Amino acid sequence: MQTSKQNLRIQFFVTSLSIILFALKFVAYFMTHSLSVLSDALESIVNVLAGIIGLYSLYVASKPKDKDHPYGHGKAEFISAAFEGSLIITAGCIILYESIDTFFEPKPLHDLDNGIWVLLTTAVLNMAAGLTAKAMGKKNKSLALSSSGQHLLIDSYTTYAIAIGIGLVIYTGYKWIDITIAILMGLWIIYNGYKIIRESLAGIMDEADMALLEEVIAELNLSRAAQWIDLHNLRVIKYGALMHIDCHLTVPWYFNVNEAHVAVDGFTQLIKNKFGDSVEFFVHTDGCMPFSCPICTMEHCEKRKSPFQEKLNWSLENVLSDLKHQLK
Repeated sequence: MQTSKQNLRIQFFVTSLSIILFALKFVAYFMTHSLSVLSDALESIVNVLAGIIGLYSLYVASKPKDKDHPYGHGKAEFISAAFEGSLIITAGCIILYESIDTFFEPKPLHDLDNGIWVLLTTAVLNMAAGLTAKAMGKKNKSLALSSSGQHLLIDSYTTYAIAIGIGLVIYTGYKWIDITIAILMGLWIIYNGYKIIRESLAGIMDEADMALLEEVIAELNLSRAAQWIDLHNLRVIKYGALMHIDCHLTVPWYFNVNEAHVAVDGFTQLIKNKFGDSVEFFVHTDGCMPFSCPICTMEHCEKRKSPFQEKLNWSLENVLSDLKHQLK
């Protein structure tokens, strides 16, 4: 809950800043009448709308589990990110349309010197906010917050590019530079909108996060206990800031319920130490079989049927399988 509230506070700050920067960019546009500045201002409208949507999605995601939502409300973040990606693509298309239209009917530019300083101010503020939001989104496993941070960073990069373009227009007098930069911006924005939609759909469809799975497996291999004889059927699902892990853990068959519970507690605590308390588990315990003995590292096991031969390192290739492992 503390993590969700922190995400909510940061998103509120991001949304408030987006409204201020939106106003500043339109001031710069009315000062310069630059098409590239207009494209940047139009993207800021998307920033404001996306920020409000992201704020609401994080509010929903912060709600505790209930009878109707046993896994919480975290997937609201994926829906928010998908909508934000759609808005980004829409902004890119509008920029392309305006750029092509202005190419055939050029409009005069003026007061570029003052406009460029307004733009640079918005770029610096955007970059600082974007880096903060993206870092906290990564730390707290929040796609909505990461998407907002990425969006702000993209906005700052494009604003810097526009400022450079305006500088070139001032220096050379070639107005076509302004239109060219606007077109390139439109294409870049559309591409980044596609990436955000792709990631959000992956979350909605519970697509396996291979990088996250590898992190979990690496941590388990690093501090693996001898009584964790085998691991299989590992699944990791993300629900916003919440991470849900399902797996089958093989323990000695002669462990009583309390001993098996202690083994599972050690297993889950190891992962929580790495990824935080926003991880929930469903761990099914299996008793070891005679074919488990050659890969079992437990010493002085009185029930052993065959000697230890080789330690089986867990990897993506073997822990995702729904079968217990044995040497061939």
